Amino acid sequence: MIGKLTFIFTFIFLIGFTGCRISYSFSGASLSPEMKTISVQFFPNQAPLFQPTLSTVFTEALKNRMTSQTSLELITSSADLDFQGEITNYSTTPMAIQGNETAGLNRLTIAVRVKFTNQKNPKLNFDKTFSQFSDYESTKMLSSVEEDLIQQIVEKLTEDVFNAALTNW
Repeated sequence: MIGKLTFIFTFIFLIGFTGCRISYSFSGASLSPEMKTISVQFFPNQAPLFQPTLSTVFTEALKNRMTSQTSLELITSSADLDFQGEITNYSTTPMAIQGNETAGLNRLTIAVRVKFTNQKNPKLNFDKTFSQFSDYESTKMLSSVEEDLIQQIVEKLTEDVFNAALTNW
């Protein structure tokens, strides 16, 4: 009798367990099972100070983050999730003014306007600007540290966009 009850409970548990659909991701993304595709449009540089490679660097970094941290297929248009926008700011400003009225640090700031469209759940759509910065010593020329700074800032920006769109923060 106990053997039959154990079998019945085990059978019910297994049926119930296999019938559940759980969506889990190590990246923290919360995607419904209907989500299959994603598209990232080219982000043109509309900032007053123009940096020639920034558009490509940002666009490719956002594509890479989305495909490496989700199981979505990257397509060119009509995707379940779509990202488009523009780079709106690329600027340097002096920071940490010292006693001799010179800057000890300079700050490179990049801002990106992102329009996110979720075809499956339009309540999650947004159109907002993300901004990040990185400081560098004023004794260095921007051109000598620019590539590394851009990589650091773009990494932070793509993380912010990912979190806003896919982790519902």
